[in-house]
Amino acid sequence: MSTIQMWVNGRLVDDPHAAALAPTDHGLTVGDGVFETLKVTGVPFALTRHLARLSRSASGLGLGEVDLDFVRRGVAEVLAAWPSPLGRLRITVTGGPGPLGSERGSAGLTVVVAVTSLAAWISSTAVTTVPWVRNERGALAGLKSTSYAENVVALAYAQARGSSEALFANTVGDVCEGTGSNVFVVLGGRLLTPPLTSGCLAGVTRELVLEWAGGEEADLPLGSLEAAEEIFLTSTTRDVQAVHTLDGRPLVSPGPITAKALETFTRMAAEHVDP
Repeated sequence: MSTIQMWVNGRLVDDPHAAALAPTDHGLTVGDGVFETLKVTGVPFALTRHLARLSRSASGLGLGEVDLDFVRRGVAEVLAAWPSPLGRLRITVTGGPGPLGSERGSAGLTVVVAVTSLAAWISSTAVTTVPWVRNERGALAGLKSTSYAENVVALAYAQARGSSEALFANTVGDVCEGTGSNVFVVLGGRLLTPPLTSGCLAGVTRELVLEWAGGEEADLPLGSLEAAEEIFLTSTTRDVQAVHTLDGRPLVSPGPITAKALETFTRMAAEHVDP
């Protein structure tokens, strides 16, 4: 089976490693783009919510309106050519070809839909807090932008310390998010997650966990993690993943509230493929 199937600006690409984008594409030169990642189990999970967030991110970045019907067509065509019911689907929209600087060109947006194999996540993981912060007042706060170099650096820092995810605070010292995940914390028996005002991404899985399993949004000083009874991460491909170690401190994994959230999410996701 091919390791990746790709659709670029309206057509399937037989060789995903062949040149399919202009070398001057703004997504390549300056990271001017937005994206979504979806889990595919026969059909893409929560596609409508992901497309709504893609549209919000594009608007927030100033890319203009994205033709979501065109994107849906790309999703359908790339999955029709993918020989497995399982996959990791990525939708990327960039500013398109432009100058070799920050100014955008006028050639129109680039739209790429790609699917690849979906690797299973382990049931629990170790997390490391990093010395850098998210800027909750920055231009990209809350947008799922392709400008991911900050995440690459932070994740490498965490991996060098035996963790699979890095955790950021924001500029006021509150817990924000991971490089590709949202975080939930159990304190005093209460299930808490940082509010969107912390600068974290409005994760689709985060949103569904709040709807299906309960929980509250709350500002969480980074120091409060030392008292956490349970911690878990959420993301599109990991669903609900327990944390067994934070900065070397062992945690109950999974704790009872984490286990309940995972059970509820798994059951509801099986019943509602596009909630």
